[in-house]
Amino acid sequence: MSPIRSASVAALASAVLATTLTGCQFGGKQQDTNPIVIAADLELSGASAPVGKVYQRALELKVEQLNSSGALGARKIEVRWKDNRSDAAESLRNINDFSGDSRVSAIIMGGCNECAVGAARTIGEKRVPTIALAASAAVTEPVADRRYMFKLAPNATDSAAALTAELGRHNIRKVAVLHSSGSYGEEGLAALQREFAKADVKLLHAKAVRPTDTDVSGQVTDLLAKKPEALIVWTPPEQASLAAVSARQARFKGPLFFDAAAAGELFLGASSGSTEQATLIFTQTMVIDDVIATTPAKAARRQWFQDYTARFGGYHGSSSFAADAVQLIADAELRAGSQAGTVDRDALRDVLETAQLDGLSGPIRMTPDNHSGLMPQALTTLVARGGRWRLAG
Repeated sequence: MSPIRSASVAALASAVLATTLTGCQFGGKQQDTNPIVIAADLELSGASAPVGKVYQRALELKVEQLNSSGALGARKIEVRWKDNRSDAAESLRNINDFSGDSRVSAIIMGGCNECAVGAARTIGEKRVPTIALAASAAVTEPVADRRYMFKLAPNATDSAAALTAELGRHNIRKVAVLHSSGSYGEEGLAALQREFAKADVKLLHAKAVRPTDTDVSGQVTDLLAKKPEALIVWTPPEQASLAAVSARQARFKGPLFFDAAAAGELFLGASSGSTEQATLIFTQTMVIDDVIATTPAKAARRQWFQDYTARFGGYHGSSSFAADAVQLIADAELRAGSQAGTVDRDALRDVLETAQLDGLSGPIRMTPDNHSGLMPQALTTLVARGGRWRLAG
């Protein structure tokens, strides 16, 4: 028995049992002993390596849990890794290699928006089901051109709506926005502007930062010169921390609001003083130790939080997306009812397109018209208190 707690194994087994039975009932085929091979194209070096390594850890832990649970019958999951070096061209080469391997059932891509969008056409041509952990809507839209692409990450429209609602609760009417350049940052700014128009919030100024920027003080200074009541930060976690420090050094006393992209480690470390009382829109799993486990789904999220923390010494919010991607593929493989020893990628895609899961990240629902599965209800409001994120209220 692996070091995974028996309670976790039991929860995993019960979660997949119905899927296993359904696959046998409708496929009418015996399970085989061939591995379920998942390819992983992740940012293990380069600018996005911090979160890429989080995804790698989460994949390893989730695969170990599923393989130990017995929920897959005689089958085991194998993961084949490639480092895209945070580079879209390298990622595309990896996708081509994975697509040509007939043993690969599906691909999981990391959080690089440009990588996922750049590979979408090839993925469609190669007809290999792919779940990206990138947030940009262009990863899965238009769906007619992205039939084999799915994604698991907070959607900009949902995050903007939740964030703007928080501004209303704080009676804030004038804001400035620091956002990342690239597709997701631009998409986020546009989503915020739409929500601001509905809520009578005035955007005083917006500034962009590049993914490689390690100093954002200039942009923050320019934004604060407009005298906003609040500063909204729509960047990856490392830059969000830098922005918080820069704002406090500039003696900004107003509140900070972070988009889901800024979610990182549970404990805020060196930036904890600057981020105290900041608001973050993210999933409940980040702070599930603050939540009473009143449902099986909440109990599973709490167990994941504990297992990840025990293994790696801390918790990272984005880990649950990678784990849910593995679960979705494993469920779909069992439901698709492939012939022993063969991989039916088309059948797997068809199952993924109607997948429903009360996942570790929250409720996930895929439909033929929507390949971005994380539901708006998965997002909640967190507040930085005492050097870590806590559930608001």
